[in-house]
Amino acid sequence: MSIGDVPNLPDRAVASSSDALSAPSVPPSSIERLTALLEVLLCSGFPTQLALILLLTASGNVPPDGALSLSYVVRLSLLDAALVLGLIWVFLRLRRESPRAVFFGQRPLGREATLGLLLVPAALVLLAVTSTIVRNVAPWLHNVPENPLEALINSPAAAAAFALVVVVAGGIREEVQRAFILRRFETHLGGPVLGLVVFSIAFGLGHLVQGRDAALFTGLLGAFWGVLYLKRRSIVAPVICHSGFNLVEILIAYNMASALSP
Repeated sequence: MSIGDVPNLPDRAVASSSDALSAPSVPPSSIERLTALLEVLLCSGFPTQLALILLLTASGNVPPDGALSLSYVVRLSLLDAALVLGLIWVFLRLRRESPRAVFFGQRPLGREATLGLLLVPAALVLLAVTSTIVRNVAPWLHNVPENPLEALINSPAAAAAFALVVVVAGGIREEVQRAFILRRFETHLGGPVLGLVVFSIAFGLGHLVQGRDAALFTGLLGAFWGVLYLKRRSIVAPVICHSGFNLVEILIAYNMASALSP
């Protein structure tokens, strides 16, 4: 799955894209709900990462002593992105849903991309405000002195590798994933608001390795990008905003590492 060039569709197909996103007129059956729940679980990122970790471990492609390494993080992240995006595409096609309708809607791509760029400062301000509040109100949430992933950004090559990861496995994969899961909640599992709450919590918990405060921040950011998708019905602005935010974080981490190096 990519947000690259999207082919122009005939007028009839574009006009019907809103119909493809409308909620079903007949309530889903129990089997349909269970199937949707299974799709959400499989595309949540947890089962696929666990399977890939076991596969990499069995093949001997693990860093020594359980420590994180740049090559391991890059390999795991990109493989997981490919697997999750592939599963989402398969599940959409099995239900005869249009990936274009689900992920792009009818809004102009250029305008959505511009909006995404303009919202990068808003995401950075959200992080700055919440981190200030946590630092003063609940400092005990900062339980990881040094982010283990940021510690790996110690050279231009490492920064470039992480830049690729945060765009592909972060901006693209996570926003396609979020849109798909919100869609499943909207049509089968209790509504988009419930989906936004549940997946934002899960999104934050997936970053616990970076600290409890980082999990809180990413959960809030996930909710921010989820609301943006629900308002726009296009992943373009969330993808651009998410990717831009991540790239700024990479730049900050690299500059800090460069300043501390002898």
